[in-house]
Amino acid sequence: MTSDEDVCGTDLAPARLTVGIVSAGRVGSALGVALERAGHVVFGVSAISDASLRRAATRLPDSQVLPAAEVAARSELLILAVPDSELAGLVAGLAAAKAVRPGAIVAHTSGANGIGILAPLTELGALPLAIHPAMTFTGHDEDVARLANACFGVTAGDEIGYAIAQSLVIEMGGEPVRVAEENRTLYHAALAHGSNHLVTLIVDAVAALRSALAGPGLLGQQAVDDQPNGLAERMLAPLASAALDNALRRGQAALTGPVARGDVAAVAAHLSALESVDPPIAAGYRAMSLRTAERAATNPALLELLGSDLPKEGNR
Repeated sequence: MTSDEDVCGTDLAPARLTVGIVSAGRVGSALGVALERAGHVVFGVSAISDASLRRAATRLPDSQVLPAAEVAARSELLILAVPDSELAGLVAGLAAAKAVRPGAIVAHTSGANGIGILAPLTELGALPLAIHPAMTFTGHDEDVARLANACFGVTAGDEIGYAIAQSLVIEMGGEPVRVAEENRTLYHAALAHGSNHLVTLIVDAVAALRSALAGPGLLGQQAVDDQPNGLAERMLAPLASAALDNALRRGQAALTGPVARGDVAAVAAHLSALESVDPPIAAGYRAMSLRTAERAATNPALLELLGSDLPKEGNR
């Protein structure tokens, strides 16, 4: 490889690489666009489903659609962007076929896995990297733009690998963050908890709010229905956005509301109202209220209402 810039005191920035991607899903196709914009050449992708074939044709029109083994055999940088459950099988198959050339960089995009899962290819002389964009992907145009503001959790086998991973992420406009091999599962759990569960929380809140707003509205006001981006979503959006911003900026000091205040009567009334509309939403509210009450070290009577099995203050 030739050098573009000094990384970590050593000339290790990747040269213009011949890149192959398995597969052209939401993540793989977005990374392919970002790498091409950085000057690399995405010569080929594997794509099987109709959706992946469309993404390959739209996002990477100059790339050939090829079998995974052929993509791997011709790649200087091979991106394995398959679901976590498929990664081990794909690696084993490529290793059995000896499809990866010695010296090739092999990077997977799994959040939960480090480089250990790439061991069969490492034994063949590949340089293993785990490069996970901490971002949600929808398959739409915003995916590529969001990469520019995303952090990437990177894991490598040595400092040379970390330098290469760092350079690749920076070229794609992201911020590389080192994650130790033994901490990948914890890292992924934290991200899933803070993003996937946030979607469930918001969707549940919207459903309850729709029930609360049902009926005739004000003159000229949109009727409440079950379509996304309606009145309930517009009402919740600024509040939820402010709460998220406050939490990221101020931490636990951002906690407000009846649970943080220890208002037993208000929380009991909330539970009753939600139970009458949707018991699973009420159960979710109870679980989140309990965790909030524990964080706030609030009224012991509220902890008792919510079913905490934590010892009381005097018994600790």
